[in-house]
Amino acid sequence: MKLDALDMQVLEILEKDSKLSIKQISKMVKKPITTIHNRIKKLELQGIITQYTIKLNYEKLGRAISAYILITVKYLEDNRVSQSEIGNKVKNRKEVESVSVITGEKDIIIKVRVASISQLNKLITNYLRNIEGIDKTETMIVLEEIKS
Repeated sequence: MKLDALDMQVLEILEKDSKLSIKQISKMVKKPITTIHNRIKKLELQGIITQYTIKLNYEKLGRAISAYILITVKYLEDNRVSQSEIGNKVKNRKEVESVSVITGEKDIIIKVRVASISQLNKLITNYLRNIEGIDKTETMIVLEEIKS
């Protein structure tokens, strides 16, 4: 699965704007349309390109508040709940953008987007802190997101 300079160039272009057509990409890299089409198909088949996505404007969607929540898992000898089990419980909530099992003093970090501090409070106090296995949470509200 060796990638050459053209593969990397195509990937960089698609990473910035996955909506571009093959024709547009071929003009940008000065290669024939069929070459670019074949390269993209190869990258998809190899599992390097797994999904095409969009970036949303969360302020316009009414979910302007973003926060990271660190979770400490409570391990009980007789009833051990794993980090993955807890992560799978929270990942499908509409507020949850991502869930990662991490190393260090904390066990899980989740990124959430909400409309208000009140909604964030309810998510933490009424939902997360009532999940079996969650011992503590620590919340960090994002003040500014640096866009790429």
